[in-house]
Amino acid sequence: MKRRDFIQYAGLGTGALMVPSLLMGSNIPAEALLNPGLDVTTKKLLADVALNTAKSAGATYADARIGRYLNQFVFTRENKVQNVQNTESFGIGIRVIANGTWGFASTNNVTEDGIKKATMQAVAIAKANSKIQKDPVKLAPVQSHGEVSWKTPIKKDFKNVPVSEKVDLLLSANAAAMENGANFVNSALFMVNEQKYFASTEGSYIDQDVHRIWPTFGVTAIDRSAGKFKSRSALSAPMGLGYEYMDGLDSEKIEGPAGLIGYRNSYDIIEDATAAAKQAKEMLNAKSVDAGKYDLVLDPNHLGLTIHESVGHPLELDRVLGYEANYAGTSFATLDKWKSGDFKYGSDIVNLVADKTQVGSLGAVGYDDEGVKTKKWDLVRNGILKNYQAIRDQVHMIDQNESHGCCYAQSWNDVQFQRMPNVSLEPGKEKYNIHDMIKDVEKGIYIAGRGSYSIDQQRYNFQFGGTVFYEIKNGKIEGMLNDVAYQSNTQEFWNSCVKICDKDDYRIFGSFFDGKGQPSQVSAVSHGSSTTRFKDVNVINTGRTI
Repeated sequence: MKRRDFIQYAGLGTGALMVPSLLMGSNIPAEALLNPGLDVTTKKLLADVALNTAKSAGATYADARIGRYLNQFVFTRENKVQNVQNTESFGIGIRVIANGTWGFASTNNVTEDGIKKATMQAVAIAKANSKIQKDPVKLAPVQSHGEVSWKTPIKKDFKNVPVSEKVDLLLSANAAAMENGANFVNSALFMVNEQKYFASTEGSYIDQDVHRIWPTFGVTAIDRSAGKFKSRSALSAPMGLGYEYMDGLDSEKIEGPAGLIGYRNSYDIIEDATAAAKQAKEMLNAKSVDAGKYDLVLDPNHLGLTIHESVGHPLELDRVLGYEANYAGTSFATLDKWKSGDFKYGSDIVNLVADKTQVGSLGAVGYDDEGVKTKKWDLVRNGILKNYQAIRDQVHMIDQNESHGCCYAQSWNDVQFQRMPNVSLEPGKEKYNIHDMIKDVEKGIYIAGRGSYSIDQQRYNFQFGGTVFYEIKNGKIEGMLNDVAYQSNTQEFWNSCVKICDKDDYRIFGSFFDGKGQPSQVSAVSHGSSTTRFKDVNVINTGRTI
């Protein structure tokens, strides 16, 4: 067994084992998810305890986040349920500025006494840290929103759907895969509800109810006579939607080449599992790619990961400034390139935007974890680098006076900091679909789904694989390929972008567990695009060794 095949095959199972360590909550029965929790009036009273205590202790600024995090995860394999996990985490985090320095503390003792004690600890930490603080914290001004609320516009709350219904759906998908040639299959359903209350000494009291969902699976087909196997993972996308994503209330499918189907607003896991089994079998006899230069036609479900790594991360301002160097690296997109005003990040048709308001996306919220109303802004416009991602205590470093609204903490127990918003490639303006694009390619490869990847510490030189690969010759799909990966650098790659399908092809990819920071935190983020063509990209054969 090759190492990369083992990693791909074992990935879903490994993820299932890792999930509990990320939850930071207690196991509860499924019916406890329906407990409404604290009302808004009580949350405001408790938050005011933190804010008043902080001010009386000498803080010049304070915010409090009361968080209740509900999760339900369902895992199955073949015809068996492996695990059903329901968790709840509840507590408060208090952040203050005292003597020009940040301090933070948290507690799950959400009483007046517990909150006062944690707040005093946060102020004490700030004052102690101020002894080595060289420059005082500078916060960009923010509007006082008063008492407001925001909720993910869901149609069906996962908490109201019986666990048995979810299990039946996953097992039906498993059965469909097995009936169509899979030897092994595992599937999972991740559902999250963040109930977050933010209050600050600047007069904002913000109540938010955030929902996310992620169905996924992996199928494996085996050729026992040849002693080899191939796997195909789900082409689903995690979404900022309710359970309606699973039952097709807003069914909208995009027919791609080679029988591949793109999903938007809803997802047919049984249909995808059926196709996955057939394609895994097809991979067993697919030819190995010949290395060389190809035009790449990249499906949104694949391109999202490339956007994430080559655009999202390098344009985080803290990474650009070197604050993330120890853990996550730095960025090639240094301030001098931005200040020049003419750095060609991509070709003229490349428009990359950050957007925390995008409906259905994982990163969609009304307000970030600093109480800043979220918005959309340009990162790259007509190929030129225009901006970064920055929060209240960063924007003055790039001569701006308004936070971009992309501050986030994974739980009440963690301090909020700059996190990637949804970063997306705008669709093409003229009518143009995936089938038109295939017809325009003489020698190319169509890639769908995500695979292994590697990118350097500056987010510049990279290599990406995928899930399925199809050869394109003279405008037609010729058949499936194996052992495909492409290599480039960020600037060269985005400048090779020559065509983008229109808005009717636009879809969202996402990541539930994007890691950053020390101590590490995860966040959920989406990346939208239409199918996109890149010219003359170097393709290597990953199955051949020197």
